[in-house]
Amino acid sequence: MTDRPAGDSSHSGDKPPSHGLAESFALAGQVVGQVLSGASLNDALRVNKARTGSLRAAVQDLTYNTLRGWGRVDVIADQLLKKPASDITIRGLILVALTELGARPHTDYVVVHQAVEAASLLGLARARGLVNAVLRGYQRDAARLNANVEASETGRYSHPQWWIDSLKMHYPLQWRGILDAANSHPPMTLRVNARRGSVGNYLRRLAEANIPARQIGPAAVMLDRPCPVAGIPGFSEGDSSVQDAGAQRAAVLLDLTDGMTVLDACAAPGGKTGHILELADCSLIALDISGERVARIKENLGRLGLKADVRKGDSLRPVELVAAGLQFDRILLDAPCSASGVVRRHPDIRWLRRESDLASFARTQANMLEALWPLLRRDGKLLYTTCSVFPTENSMQIRAFLDRHHDAEVMPLKGLETGQILPDGDSDGFYYALLHKKA
Repeated sequence: MTDRPAGDSSHSGDKPPSHGLAESFALAGQVVGQVLSGASLNDALRVNKARTGSLRAAVQDLTYNTLRGWGRVDVIADQLLKKPASDITIRGLILVALTELGARPHTDYVVVHQAVEAASLLGLARARGLVNAVLRGYQRDAARLNANVEASETGRYSHPQWWIDSLKMHYPLQWRGILDAANSHPPMTLRVNARRGSVGNYLRRLAEANIPARQIGPAAVMLDRPCPVAGIPGFSEGDSSVQDAGAQRAAVLLDLTDGMTVLDACAAPGGKTGHILELADCSLIALDISGERVARIKENLGRLGLKADVRKGDSLRPVELVAAGLQFDRILLDAPCSASGVVRRHPDIRWLRRESDLASFARTQANMLEALWPLLRRDGKLLYTTCSVFPTENSMQIRAFLDRHHDAEVMPLKGLETGQILPDGDSDGFYYALLHKKA
């Protein structure tokens, strides 16, 4: 899976969006409605970007909070609606408003009034009465409705039941902590560019800019509070990058030295690509199937002042690399996956995924491993990684690969014996396996 955004604009403050609340509700209702219809949150926000304008931060705040607590408010909405809302946007609006009522009960009059006005702004004035009735119903009967939410694991933990059951089975002692982390607001972590200075010096620069932060990894600095990258010292000059602490392990685990040939498969948006080049002077090909995402890799490397051979190509069928007879000392396979380890950054994922998707991802991962393994030199190393917490995509995938390839062995990872990183306050969820091709 590719690197994930470091955070979202959502927050847990006590104030509702400061302006245009009805407009923000209307736009957020549209976005949530599109997600309910199967669109990803990123795509829905992108489609509505022009309409959100100055309200963009408020709309993101509302949509992220709604989707993060979807399991809860969805259970409440079902209890209050006598029949399903005829318009998916109205259901989206109701979910957004219920989320705000739950988070800020002291502003209930404003929330209800502005949500009703939002229905008119959406051109759905006929739904004003329904929106008002549902929200007033919640105000009158919140205690009972919330108690019913607590009686449902989907409502209490805000995840699909199949997801909860899988975590219970594989992580009987940690499953609640995994769910709690997934429902939390993500941290913002920077990777300090080792070519530009030390972590200690960078922490001093942040302190001088009144940005409190602490070191949590060799090059990882976590900010006490997320902030716009425009205000981060040296960011535009490439002194640092936004990257989760768990994702920063990839380049280090590759065991790089100068002069190596490296393939970064599924490289977009280029966070790991940049880190590799910060750590070693190597000949690197960065591959991604999407032309738009290839452009992002180039932009990120340009900001860092680094160069790589960035190509559009399919890691399932790397025909150009095979035809050229290329062999690599190191391969990074950041495989497509369920993204179950990064759902606090993408709260829509848990609701869009289906249990059957895991088998589909596993097939793609296995096929990518098969396609890339012949490109690895003897005595070379391939780092397999996902941002998933499900063993089907991780340890089980690697065991199956070892059964098929007797020339492969798993190298021990110091401090990461199982390869699995579970999400917590400092890191998202990731899996790593370093495969060595026997000489």
